[in-house]
Amino acid sequence: MTQKSLLYLLFAAIFYSCTEKEAPLPNIVLIMGDDIGFSDLGAYGGEIETPNINRLADGGLRFTTFYNMAKCNPTRSTMLTGLYAGGEGAVHIANLTKQAGYSNIMSGKEHFDPWVPEYCKAEKVFDHSFYFWATTEYFLPPSGAFERPFYLEGKELRADEIEHEKSPMYKTDFITDYALKWLDETFEKEEPFFLYLPYHAAHYPLQARPEDIEKYRGKYLKGWDVLRQERFEKMQEIGVLPKGATLSPPENNLNKSRGPFLPDYTDYYAWDSLSDAKKDSLDLEMAVYAAIIDRMDQNIGRVLKKLEENGKMDNTIIMYLNDNGSCPFYTNKVLDVQPGPADSYWSLRTNWAILGNTPFRQHKQSGLEGGSHTPFIAYWPGKIAPNTITDQVGHVVDIAPTFLDLLNIQYPDSIQGYASLPLHGSSLLPIFMGEQRKEPEFFISGMDKFRMFRSGDYKIVRMNGGEWELYHIKNDPSELVNLADTMPDKVNELAMNYESTLVASANELP
Repeated sequence: MTQKSLLYLLFAAIFYSCTEKEAPLPNIVLIMGDDIGFSDLGAYGGEIETPNINRLADGGLRFTTFYNMAKCNPTRSTMLTGLYAGGEGAVHIANLTKQAGYSNIMSGKEHFDPWVPEYCKAEKVFDHSFYFWATTEYFLPPSGAFERPFYLEGKELRADEIEHEKSPMYKTDFITDYALKWLDETFEKEEPFFLYLPYHAAHYPLQARPEDIEKYRGKYLKGWDVLRQERFEKMQEIGVLPKGATLSPPENNLNKSRGPFLPDYTDYYAWDSLSDAKKDSLDLEMAVYAAIIDRMDQNIGRVLKKLEENGKMDNTIIMYLNDNGSCPFYTNKVLDVQPGPADSYWSLRTNWAILGNTPFRQHKQSGLEGGSHTPFIAYWPGKIAPNTITDQVGHVVDIAPTFLDLLNIQYPDSIQGYASLPLHGSSLLPIFMGEQRKEPEFFISGMDKFRMFRSGDYKIVRMNGGEWELYHIKNDPSELVNLADTMPDKVNELAMNYESTLVASANELP
């Protein structure tokens, strides 16, 4: 080789090393809705106006089958640790982003199962955190004090200490206010960021800003029966239903663990059987629910605008999902005040929850698809193909392994002096990239008396601690044909596999 050739190769090597830079790590935004049905969002067939969530769906990937844990606390516990159950040795996903050099921000609802270690709490893993535990009102109540406190970096706040841009203060708005404030701080640094934004919308109580309610007043007078059929047809049209899904017949709420059991709230009845006055009252109830979701979407829009204005959208992956299906349990406290204002404490009823969970059966807590099936949207410009839909199955337990892939790091061997518990899920990144991933051996959801266990084409599920039901979930995703009596061996096989997962787990599932 000539001296000239050697010099050329040396120059080329130097040029390549200077110009070829390692791709920057993506910013990560994880957004969660609360007690929202599979079909409520516009991107999944609903008539509620969600243009910002729709934008993410149109520009990204939608799953037709994605599972949560069917209730607030187990979903968050599993999603944030990658474990169906665990204990000391659980690793919060914010520990992973911190290991990779990220700034961590959380603003919203924190609610864990007892097995989640203390060191996973928000103030221990996030650089900035504003959070509350479980149920709190949306408006400052007439008493001047919230039912449960809010915390800023672990310090309890009085209601008058909560920062808010718009009065009267409204929870969904000031959750976002804190997130945007901390994003501004983060943008001044060079490191990537992880924003966890678990909204409380549209959890009880039904409280919303008057201008949002007005947008929907009268839109629900056609009733849940007509609207459910309309949603189902729209879902078929846009392709967000699992293959083979049919519209399940409406049925009563079968959950016998959450009383009081008032027929007006638990039982199905035809819309046309109601008086005009009753229809008007129910229209208001659903209009407030829709308004809560609308307000959440408006705030997601504020986050997207902030990312755009600061040139962050192109290198940010945004994921959206709900913690469980729609919630129909009676928790009304003040009966002489209609849904909407700060002194209203109404909850959604079964018939509206049936609409929300179209086309599936049952609701929050249940392992039947109405409780455990969630929208899941992943948006990542230039990486995830826009306006795509996948029928591959995913679960919140897969999010922690996905973070590992996105961050390109190794799972830590230990955490807080404990050996790290092995993750139970597998990465969704192959699906994001348009590839086929190997489906996990099983998926679990539902509370103990309402547990489901899915493996391959089949799924077992029980209601109220009763006998296992069996469904060929690939052919019958709406769970209309119980095969337990005709295939007892399959029931026993899946039940034994489910029991073995309990033995292998550090603690029994909740």
